Amino acid sequence: MVVSRARLFASLCGLVFLLNLARIIFAPLLNVIIGEFAIGEATAGLLVTLAWVGSASPRLPTGWLLTKVPRHYVVLGSGSILAVASAFAATAVSIRHLMVGAFLMGIASGVYFVSANPFLSELFPNRVGRVMGIHGAASQIAAVIAAPLVTITVAIVADWRLSLWLIAVVAAAVTVYTGLEAKRTELPRAGEDDRNFVAGALSEWRIIVTTLAIVGIASFVWQGVFNFYELYMQSKGHSDRMAGTMLTIVFAAGIPAFYFGGDLADRLPRVPYLLGVVGAFSATLLVLTAVEGLIAVILVSGVLGFVIHALFPATDTFLLDTLPDSTRGSAYAVFSSMWMLTQALGSFVLGLFIEGGYTYDLVFRTAAVFLATLVVGLLLLERADRLPV
Repeated sequence: MVVSRARLFASLCGLVFLLNLARIIFAPLLNVIIGEFAIGEATAGLLVTLAWVGSASPRLPTGWLLTKVPRHYVVLGSGSILAVASAFAATAVSIRHLMVGAFLMGIASGVYFVSANPFLSELFPNRVGRVMGIHGAASQIAAVIAAPLVTITVAIVADWRLSLWLIAVVAAAVTVYTGLEAKRTELPRAGEDDRNFVAGALSEWRIIVTTLAIVGIASFVWQGVFNFYELYMQSKGHSDRMAGTMLTIVFAAGIPAFYFGGDLADRLPRVPYLLGVVGAFSATLLVLTAVEGLIAVILVSGVLGFVIHALFPATDTFLLDTLPDSTRGSAYAVFSSMWMLTQALGSFVLGLFIEGGYTYDLVFRTAAVFLATLVVGLLLLERADRLPV
């Protein structure tokens, strides 16, 4: 049984890699797409946004579906949606056609994360953090290789559609393999009692609200930071190429961060660990605004990427290992939907401040100080046993 579950887990790591790649692949394709479809930057930006809106939109409905359908069926459904949606996008003859494809590819990722994370925590109940960490690292690899993959495929065959066809074909193969492994594996029955979506989510409102209070603002800030990271680096006097390299360093640092962050989440007290990660993120962000030299910025960028990406497996471990079997899928879906919505607003708010004449350094410093103050307040509440968990 251990070996069969390990094979199933490996197939899910392959699937999450493809699903995260589907959300990211359009960003490095924008220059080519702008040229082929004769669109402006605003329309191109909307294309990328639709992939992320698609990822956020099905999370609540998927939570309800998990109370009616076994988790692994929903996971397999997400892989099937990805294969079809990627093929649909690859055949785009207009920008609207491509936008619909991008939105559907995003939907596949949203369905997957809400169903697969509770499923994994139930497959490996004694190693939730470690499993979340490895699974997250597989997802993060997609963020690092998306741009090189596009460069290679365009250079070899001079056709940007090949990237989407590759996702479609491999997603279909991995989904079939995952289905076969699921049939061979004795699957957990922990989620069978999770049959009332609304009641399950409402009964766990305390842990949902507390977790959002701890990690919501940090992820909100991070969304703004990483989407404007290249522009911020350019404002510090770095070249366009070096600014892009800095962002790659931030994402690359996330691969070991997921792995080790999940492992630490299994070993350390959950709430203090989460607060420690958020506190470290606020301190590193504050340091980033103070350093100027190339080597110093590279080092701080690496630390920043490591710290913030460690937050994600820690959050999933805290929730999935704390929620009971009878409410895990429902409550996690509600949390995931609210968390995604919170993150999505970060870039918009940061853009408003920058357009309003505030500097990146001032906005980032203010955010870092606010986060540090929040951490201190929550830590005092935790020490006084006043956090509602």
